[in-house]
Amino acid sequence: MNKNISRKKRIRRTRAKISGTAARPRLCVFRSLRCIYAQVVDDEKGNILVSIDSRKMAKAKNDMTTAGKIGEEIAKLAIAKKISAVVFDKRGYKYHGKVKALAEGARKGGLKF
Repeated sequence: MNKNISRKKRIRRTRAKISGTAARPRLCVFRSLRCIYAQVVDDEKGNILVSIDSRKMAKAKNDMTTAGKIGEEIAKLAIAKKISAVVFDKRGYKYHGKVKALAEGARKGGLKF
């Protein structure tokens, strides 16, 4: 079975259980071979409240330190919009490496999971 097909199944299974609300939106992570993306989503209204990716950062590489900085930056942007607690959606990825670094950076920045 293809890795992407397996990941899509994990995404569907996870999204059946978690959802973002206005009080506690969903922090969604996507990682590609070149960049890492994070966005805070209100699923009830279907709005993206805050988003950032490593393309917007100067001299960003696709590594764990950049992922941690992305986490801290998404936390700053979310707190500026008065969002203090989120539900973490790792989108079918394992919780290690860049995904874990992003989550820890967001916690360090002040978001509560």
